Amino acid sequence: FRDDDDINDVASMAGVNLNEESARIMATNSDLVGTQIQSCKDEPFLAAVPLHKRILETAKKLGITDVPAEVVTFISHATQNRLRTVIEKVTVITQHRMESYKDDEWYEQATDVRSQLKFFEQLERLEKQRKDEQEREILLKAAKSRSRQEDPEQARLKQKAKEMQQQELAQMRQRDANLTALAAIGPRKKRKLDAPGLLSIG
Repeated sequence: FRDDDDINDVASMAGVNLNEESARIMATNSDLVGTQIQSCKDEPFLAAVPLHKRILETAKKLGITDVPAEVVTFISHATQNRLRTVIEKVTVITQHRMESYKDDEWYEQATDVRSQLKFFEQLERLEKQRKDEQEREILLKAAKSRSRQEDPEQARLKQKAKEMQQQELAQMRQRDANLTALAAIGPRKKRKLDAPGLLSIG
């Protein structure tokens, strides 16, 4: 009993009465004394019955006829863990997209996606312009053709060339009309703002 005496001596030196403390603990937590604490029930993340059915269908294709319930629990927990990991990674990615490193001296821009997209758009626009020019030349040649026996394709090209010329003429007339209207209106004058505190008398 030497150890108990040593403990009592140390507690007495600290001003602690072990008997009083034990009585206080028993009085405060009397409903917990002697009870058995159990862990919470393991709830599966996925519905067990449909998951078990799906696993059995897959297992039968591989020649497996029996799948224990523990397998369903393991797969359910693995799915939950995997989904949690994916969500955490997506959260980190979204936070990175919100951060701007443009003015950070410790980062150097390696690529400029916006400039690359503009470059590709310009290439596409030039390619379309080149194809339009080629088609225009073909139509103009077809319009100038004076062959007596024209096949249906030649007639179609001539008609299309005629429509193209009419459209270009209409665009030129519209542009000239706009320029004439702007010249008649004259240069636009900036509206002078009334001085504060003054009222205009009409």
